Amino acid sequence: MQRRLLRRRQRRLRRPELVNPGAYEYVGNTVDDDCDGDTDEEAPSCDAALASDSADPLDYARALDLCQMTVENPPDPKDRTWGVIGGKFSLADGSGLPAAVSRSIRPGFGDKIAPQKHSRLMVLSSGNAADANDTKPPFVKFEGGANLGTTSPPPQDWWTAIGGKLPNPPGCNVPQVPSANDPIMLKLRIRVPTNAKSFSTKMYFFSAEYPEYVCSQYNDFFVALVDSDADGNPADKNVAIYDDGKTLWPIGVNLVKVAQGLFTQCQGGEVGCAAQGVPTSNYNGCKNTSKLVGTGFDQNDFSTCDPAQTMIGGGTGWLTMTGNVSPGEIMEIRLAIWDTGGHIFDSLVLLDAWEWSLDPAEPGVTPG
Repeated sequence: MQRRLLRRRQRRLRRPELVNPGAYEYVGNTVDDDCDGDTDEEAPSCDAALASDSADPLDYARALDLCQMTVENPPDPKDRTWGVIGGKFSLADGSGLPAAVSRSIRPGFGDKIAPQKHSRLMVLSSGNAADANDTKPPFVKFEGGANLGTTSPPPQDWWTAIGGKLPNPPGCNVPQVPSANDPIMLKLRIRVPTNAKSFSTKMYFFSAEYPEYVCSQYNDFFVALVDSDADGNPADKNVAIYDDGKTLWPIGVNLVKVAQGLFTQCQGGEVGCAAQGVPTSNYNGCKNTSKLVGTGFDQNDFSTCDPAQTMIGGGTGWLTMTGNVSPGEIMEIRLAIWDTGGHIFDSLVLLDAWEWSLDPAEPGVTPG
């Protein structure tokens, strides 16, 4: 075993594209990948002192554990290291400015959800990016709550790539797109490490549309659009998807209709609402509601169609989202969430723990 590891280390040392100042430090291979004089050092933390209501896009990169910053065209090519080049907040189509309350940086979410790496996580929401006890921005109830008054088209390249029509589970009402209501998008421009072929990040999606508006035209979305030269990513660029082998399903409350193991923090039973013209069905994929405590999605819902459903919403649990990149390239990722068909039943996503990988990945989300 040790001989195999030694041979692998020797092969890496003979490949300058993998060992150079533009590489990231892969912990565990006993190689000084980035040529900084240290071997297998852990990436530093940079998120402990971030303000919860920061307006700086680069602070949200730091909350995502992307701590290394760089410039696009350094005077000396030897200084061409990997890192975040820049960032921008916008509406879903890249124009305008989102409501400031729809973004935040938190030391956790609710009573039970902690960061997956280091001290902070990022929150984006189509309402207020706050749990029931948060300030800056403050909490507003996710159901019947925050109409932020902003609207844009969805990301145009994504919308064109999917043919102007969202995949929809059989028998469900057609989502009312192309309007993206109360949207927020964070775009990050990043130079990829010269030894990285993919990335992963943790995400956790919540929606007040669960349970009564599952299978309805009100299907809020979260997308993660990757602009990269790498092979293997979806044609529409969205890696926030569940692949059932036939269809790439975007992240939204309709995951309940296509995947039993992804939307798990919820009350099981009837979803949909016949009184509202929404087809009903039974969902048995919920594990428990313990992680919803204190999030605001656990609060009493007095307008449910099924009396057994007492909470405002539900969530996925932590998912790992992956996508492919080309070593050394400049890539962009656009992270966006919005309400579909309305403004007042809000959705929210947590993002944390960005990691690079030496190997290509299968794009999409998996539990954990």
